[in-house]
Amino acid sequence: MPAPSFFHDTPVFPRGFRCASRHVGLKPAARDLTLFASDIDAVAAAVFTRNHFPGAPVIVGRETIRGGVLRAVIANSKVSNVATGAPGVTNARRMAAAAAAELGTTADRILVSSTGVIGVPLPIEKIETGVVGMAGELQDDPLVGAEGIMTTDSHPKALSAAVGPATITWVAKGSGMIEPNMATMLSYIFTDAAFDAPTLDRLLRAAVSTSFNMLSVDSDTSTSDTCAILANGLAGPVDESEFLAVLRAGCTRMTEILARDGEGAEHLLRVSVRGALTDAEARTVAKSIVNSPLVKTMVHGADPNVGRLLMAVGKCFHCTIQPATTDAWINGFQVVGHGERLAFDDAIVRETLSREVVDITVSLGVADGAATAYGCDLTTGYVEENAAYYSS
Repeated sequence: MPAPSFFHDTPVFPRGFRCASRHVGLKPAARDLTLFASDIDAVAAAVFTRNHFPGAPVIVGRETIRGGVLRAVIANSKVSNVATGAPGVTNARRMAAAAAAELGTTADRILVSSTGVIGVPLPIEKIETGVVGMAGELQDDPLVGAEGIMTTDSHPKALSAAVGPATITWVAKGSGMIEPNMATMLSYIFTDAAFDAPTLDRLLRAAVSTSFNMLSVDSDTSTSDTCAILANGLAGPVDESEFLAVLRAGCTRMTEILARDGEGAEHLLRVSVRGALTDAEARTVAKSIVNSPLVKTMVHGADPNVGRLLMAVGKCFHCTIQPATTDAWINGFQVVGHGERLAFDDAIVRETLSREVVDITVSLGVADGAATAYGCDLTTGYVEENAAYYSS
């Protein structure tokens, strides 16, 4: 999956942003607490999970982001602080206060995130003790911060790109329980471009709608999904349309990275639907395909079972589907024409399905609606990872 040329070979922070991460005792050994900080207050926007059981950090974060200004993000892994009632909300506020005290700011300038097991009380004392001194460890490598928010991720995830005089940097975690609705697992975007809060919010939502909101590893919407962007303005203003183009490209690239690192995944699956009645219907069909366990196992087994594609399209009951105008391709090889399986070289298509990236394209032939969804195959590794997640 080569990255576009405007991405930096090594991720770097924009001016004025740094991070630190530590092991504070939530995990047996690995880093489990991260602090991302701006040298000055930054304009901020965020979107959160739509799950009806949001974690305490999401509840507090929705309040915090109304101010439109952040100095820092503090995030822990291993314990998600979800389904923990009023004490969980209190602990989220304590977490914000501890980070604020460390950075010399106020708690309403701190966004809190937690990720990990649901229903376990947050060991807040370990976090309050562990954050002390982290301000003195802030440094310039975004991957250091990414390490502290990993759960079942196989590697830390960060990238950066230039846009005019400014830089945009993405840091994220996520490999399971991924089917975002207005956000993604934990994803933080930092830039030194200057924008006001309403503009930043609009740009974030535009980028998220075609990237993170089109990502699904397993069709399960996390209780902790958060995507936030901080802009400290140190690079000055940039062209809005150019910024949005790079922001969207980076969110899409991070979406692909997250999909490829799905729990146990061996393939990145990209599903493009065109010719739908509307973009919304195209999104529905693309998500139906990428979420189908039968399509996922078809990809994993490199088995060109075209019937599974037709099934996943056909079960979109509220979409305009006309079999006579429906065509489909697997990695560029047409396998369906006018709703019927075509004769194709089985061995060649099997070989393409064994590649790391599998592209499925469906044309509905109805109108001009289009969308792309991102996911992965389904393997025994996913079952093994999640069968003992609570106990591990």
